Amino acid sequence: MKMKKLAILILINALFFSVLAQTNEFLVKVGDQAPDFSVKLTDGKTFKLSENRGKVVVLQFTASWCGVCTKEMPHIEKKIWLPHKSKGIIVLAVDREEPEYTVKSYQKRAPVTYPFAMDLTAAVFNKYALAGTGVTRNVVIDKNGRIAYLTRLYNEAEFAKMVSKINSLMQ
Repeated sequence: MKMKKLAILILINALFFSVLAQTNEFLVKVGDQAPDFSVKLTDGKTFKLSENRGKVVVLQFTASWCGVCTKEMPHIEKKIWLPHKSKGIIVLAVDREEPEYTVKSYQKRAPVTYPFAMDLTAAVFNKYALAGTGVTRNVVIDKNGRIAYLTRLYNEAEFAKMVSKINSLMQ
């Protein structure tokens, strides 16, 4: 009898984590109000999401050890940041759980010019995704502060859809 209960418990856990995997471990969904946060940028300034209403904001959660993140960065630079920065878009590489010197070193090596933010304790990340889950995720926030698009990992087709969504939000 105990083995049967254990097997059922294992099955329920497997189903639960399967559903989480299908949602890519996001705690937010498209249409939700984006959770507010403040974060220190590598230039010493502070960015507060709620103070940037009226602008499209793209958060790229990243880390220096993340090869997929680094692979995605030049695409964000070329397809999102450069075409829209003069129109007021905000793109932030939000580095998760690394010390300031590591983030600054990563920024110097990164093939991008958009700003980096330091999420030293993952407090910002944990408002958007399950604690301890992977980086390489983007959150697009519209001018009203609502989640407009979410991505996980780098996939060319999904990235193209995100770019299309951002282009429409910037008009």
